[in-house]
This record gives sequence, C-alpha cells and structure tokens, in this order.
Amino acid sequence: MKQVAWMFISFFISSGILGGHVEARVENHEKKAGIFSEIAGSASQVETLIGDFIQEKHLSMLSNILTSTGRFFYKRDNKLRWELHDPIVSGFGVHGNQAIRWKDNAERTQTFQVQQVPFIKGFTDQVFARAKADFESLNKRYRIQVVGEKPADLKLFPRSSREKKYLDHLRIVFAVDASHVNRVEVHEPDGDFTVIRLLKVRINKSLPDSLFN
Repeated sequence: MKQVAWMFISFFISSGILGGHVEARVENHEKKAGIFSEIAGSASQVETLIGDFIQEKHLSMLSNILTSTGRFFYKRDNKLRWELHDPIVSGFGVHGNQAIRWKDNAERTQTFQVQQVPFIKGFTDQVFARAKADFESLNKRYRIQVVGEKPADLKLFPRSSREKKYLDHLRIVFAVDASHVNRVEVHEPDGDFTVIRLLKVRINKSLPDSLFN
C-alpha cells in the first residue's frame, strides 16, 4: 500500500500537478509578503493624517442608504480623533489609553478609559494596526486574502468564533502609494454592510496633542 501511495505522489510531482500547487502557494505567499512590505514601508513614513470621510450603511431592512459625513485626525503613537458632522454631531478622541467623547457639543466632553467602551476600543485598535501596517497583529486576528495589488486591496476574515457572530469580513483598499487607507468595508453575516471612504487625505501636517485630549 505504501508503495502504491508513493507511486501516486511521484506521478503528481513528476507531472507537475502536486508541484504546481506547491509553487502556487509559494508564489501567493511571496506576493502577499511583498504587498505587506510595501504597505509597511509607506506607513513608516506617515506621522499624521487629516481627512474627511463619508460613511454609508447598507441595511437590508431599509431601501435607502444611511449616509453620514465627518472628519478624522490621526497621529502616530495611538492618537485618533473621529468627528461626525452630519446628520448629527458627535465624536471621540483617543490618546493612548485615555479617551474623550461628545454629543451635540464638542466643547462638553466625557473622559474615560478606552477599554470601558468596547466599540471604540475595537475600532481604534484596528485603525492603529492598519495605520502602522502591523500585519503580525492582524494575522493573528484575521485570515488575510489579497484581492488586488495596485492599489493594495485586502479582505480580512475573522479567526475567532466570537467575532464571526457579528463580522463576516473586512475589506480594506489602500491608496495607490500605500501610504494610507482609502476605503474600508465592514460586512456582517446577515448581508448588511458599512462602507467608509476617506477623502482629501493630507499627510504629515502638524497636529497638536491637545486635539486628542
């Protein structure tokens, strides 16, 4: 029986069938590594990001797309400010483990620890991991599939059964120069999804730390 098995394996290798699969896996791994390296190299040059965003929620129970707009500010070392301007005014700012949030009036804020609000904790963790191109961290949490190369277009499928209950996959499309993310899609298991488009992004403009406190 072992001799028969080895005969089949030898045939696949010699005919290129098994060898072709191995080569394809190696080629795919090398392509993915090259894309990750390019994104990491570009991200390492980014200290700050400023831009606008449009968020679209596609819900099966509604015929209309729910659209909101706002502005964001990012600074290296875990600083993020996310402002929603329309249809309502709200937002939050994160500086390391400290955070603030507001509703209706950005001058009246509530201070808290980031881990106290799971949504903000999860959202900012993903933003910081993508901004830093921390693919080691992302690989532990997601299975990453390369959809396109120029620009880099990735799908992230959650590994944990807990996260699979509310997330089918993320899709992340980078700028052509890989310096930042242009679009994020959040697809839920029931078919609903949210699209966030980043617009008018400017890189390495001076930002005071007080903006995030």
